[in-house]
Amino acid sequence: MTTRSALALLAALVVAPAFAQQQFTPRHIYDENADARAEIRDALSTAAREHKRVILDFGGNWCGDCQVLDYYFHQQPNAALLSQNYVLVDIDIGRYDHNTDLADRYDVPIHRGVPALAVLDAHGHVVYSQKNGEFEAMRHMDPSSVTTFLEKWKPATATAQNHGGQ
Repeated sequence: MTTRSALALLAALVVAPAFAQQQFTPRHIYDENADARAEIRDALSTAAREHKRVILDFGGNWCGDCQVLDYYFHQQPNAALLSQNYVLVDIDIGRYDHNTDLADRYDVPIHRGVPALAVLDAHGHVVYSQKNGEFEAMRHMDPSSVTTFLEKWKPATATAQNHGGQ
């Protein structure tokens, strides 16, 4: 390896997100055979019982950015935020030809890129839907962007609800 290529590699590692610096094995996140409607129903039931919100994550196992989002979801502090405040439903979109009606139903334009997210309250009402492919370049984003998202859309605490919060 030349000195120049070694310096280029070192520079890439220094400026790359933490994700790129770690060993990564892609996971099978999205079940192509799952009944997404049943999973959403179950998630809403759990969310109502546990006072949580539901995150619908539209994507495909072929999607590198979907893999990165999943990885960031399961890193701290995101893993704790996710488990304490949300029920996550990973919805397979195939090659943009599967469960597209669900993306439409929850106002998530998956044609702008995936992963694409919607956040629902425990009654199934859309609290947030990704409109502009905000996470479609996840591999270039920092894990803190996921933390910020999870903090912003988590359900209000009982105290905040009693005082007119979210």
